[in-house]
Amino acid sequence: MHISILHNADADLLEDDPGREAREDVKRVVRCVADALRARGLGVDAVPVVGDSFGFLEALKDRPPDLVLNLCESLVADSRGEMAIPCLLELLGLPYSGSSGLALALALHKSTAKNLLRARGVATPEGRVVESIEQVKRLTLPYPLMVKPMREDASVGVDFDSVVHDVEGLERAVAKVHRTLAQPAIVEQFVEGREIYVSLIGNSPRQALPLTEIHFGPAFVGRPNILSYRAKWDTESPECRDSPSGPCILPPDVHDRCVAVALEAFEALECRDYGRVDLRLSPQGEPYVIDINPNCDLHPEAGFAKAAAAAGWSYPAMLEKLVEVALERTHGDKAPRRVRSRTARPVAPPSRNVLRGRSRLRARAH
Repeated sequence: MHISILHNADADLLEDDPGREAREDVKRVVRCVADALRARGLGVDAVPVVGDSFGFLEALKDRPPDLVLNLCESLVADSRGEMAIPCLLELLGLPYSGSSGLALALALHKSTAKNLLRARGVATPEGRVVESIEQVKRLTLPYPLMVKPMREDASVGVDFDSVVHDVEGLERAVAKVHRTLAQPAIVEQFVEGREIYVSLIGNSPRQALPLTEIHFGPAFVGRPNILSYRAKWDTESPECRDSPSGPCILPPDVHDRCVAVALEAFEALECRDYGRVDLRLSPQGEPYVIDINPNCDLHPEAGFAKAAAAAGWSYPAMLEKLVEVALERTHGDKAPRRVRSRTARPVAPPSRNVLRGRSRLRARAH
């Protein structure tokens, strides 16, 4: 089976790009993914999307893959271009992994995503879109508030000053978003509490992997416990060093609420195959959706791979599972299309013991 990994190659297009580190990191992810899939015996090539050229479409047409693994997160260094890639793949009739263009667009447009979640009864912090400084004084949301750009991901535009406690701080944070990112800001209630990630895989049924959590260390003492852009991408910074992701231990009822909320959020935006839902857990134990990432980072050190490892999956096995899930959705075939025996498998007797012989399976983390 042949897989094409489609990815953006636009980190150097803009002279002043506030998301350059995140865009540059995609290349590192592609190398890891390609090596791991080749180790599973799959044919893999990487197809970059460069600038505003659509040459990648010709490359895919010349050698149509069995599956496009879509890791493209932007187009011409603009996150809004992410949604165009699945649409183009569908026009070509090529099967691809991950969510549709519609789901990617809804997840990126944070105010629309929040409206959909609230309409479905999914808890998310109340928020408002602010397009001008004049609107700030008319806001009636209680402090503290979180200010972030309306259509970015990877924590672009988020730093310690994004959490504000008065109107002066709010005006500064909103003005910074307008000035540096040239887009509206979204202002929402800041939920004090733990930051928890729910990684999801599969379509029907969808499976939640073991939960992970950001563990905030000394660099966050006296500061908001938020994962800023610097904490994600500046590996030499104290914020990055002191915000590792790791296992999340919760009481069973709270764990189940977190998973249920994440599944409802994923369904509300019609996400597919795999992704991650980010939650803030209030001191009262109520989970609030703060972000939905249907095209999440697949690097072996990122949260999704860590959750898969906690479930007992190696990194190559996790990626092969993603391929299987996408093929199952597009072709109705759960297994990668390798040469297999055409002999029909015998029907299992109704009284078989499904747990028999599985004692060597690794125990699933809480």
